[in-house]
Amino acid sequence: MKSKYQVTPTRRQFLLQSLHVAVAATLASAAALPAYAATQRELRIGYQKGVLSLLKGRGTLEQRLAPLGVTIKWIEFSAGPVQLEALGVGSIDFGDVGEAPPIFSQAAGSPLVYVAATVPRTALEAVLVPAGSGIKTVADLKGKKIAFNKGSNVHYFLVKLLEKAGLRYTDVTPIFLSPADARAAFETGAVDAWAIWEPYLAAAEKTLSARILADATGVVKNRAYYFSSKDYARNNVDVLNILIDELGKLDVWARANRNGFATELSGVLGLPKPVVDIMVRRYSFGTEAITPAILAEQQVIADTFYELKLLPKKILVHEAAPPWL
Repeated sequence: MKSKYQVTPTRRQFLLQSLHVAVAATLASAAALPAYAATQRELRIGYQKGVLSLLKGRGTLEQRLAPLGVTIKWIEFSAGPVQLEALGVGSIDFGDVGEAPPIFSQAAGSPLVYVAATVPRTALEAVLVPAGSGIKTVADLKGKKIAFNKGSNVHYFLVKLLEKAGLRYTDVTPIFLSPADARAAFETGAVDAWAIWEPYLAAAEKTLSARILADATGVVKNRAYYFSSKDYARNNVDVLNILIDELGKLDVWARANRNGFATELSGVLGLPKPVVDIMVRRYSFGTEAITPAILAEQQVIADTFYELKLLPKKILVHEAAPPWL
């Protein structure tokens, strides 16, 4: 993650202007707002323990949406893919997820659209090796067993990391494991390396004395995404506008108050603050509008997974563009 990134008024304005184009098309004039606001609507937010949890706790989103007659239902999930499944069956209207799950969801026919993205967060995923490992460079991974979650953001990261070092994906032995099982395999020496994301990354550094061999800096972007369904995004642009603006405000606060952010996040994640402090030091904060360039980044990931035979068919990521783009 680019720690020097800062949300600027110009970037915030770009995000708001992009969304307001569609809002203007649905609202005839400011005078029509009272009748429009009187319509009762619901926003069902799927979330994982993290930034959206902090937004939920603040209650600012409820305050801003109340004049529009919008009520909010918060539904907690254990992971991004489960949220996308819920979107597919119409159980939620909005959620947050990493870069890989939306690609598989789109391939499965999900009605998802990308509505916003985080800035690149390249330091939040890495390949770990034991402290005393003889593996000193990425090239040393040749012939080694590497644990990681199949079809995840670190799967894509590992492929590109090996490629940058002049290795092929077939030069290593992938061991597909969930984060919890991968940690156990790493700790017992059953694997030589572990490709993983935060907060598992910081926890392994702190409690296992694991060493970072390489993170995603200069390799991949590792963004997170906010998504909605095509129908909800088309009919509720004003609601999404406010929601994304509140996330942007939270980013601005967190960047200026990293210690406070770490304290709150520690409580949400149920992790010791020293572990969360490590993770937060690597955070880059910022919410960006979806652009053709960002969708093109996702297309490269989709094409890579197709080449690895992880996708049943090629997909066109731009078909999941927000209606206002």
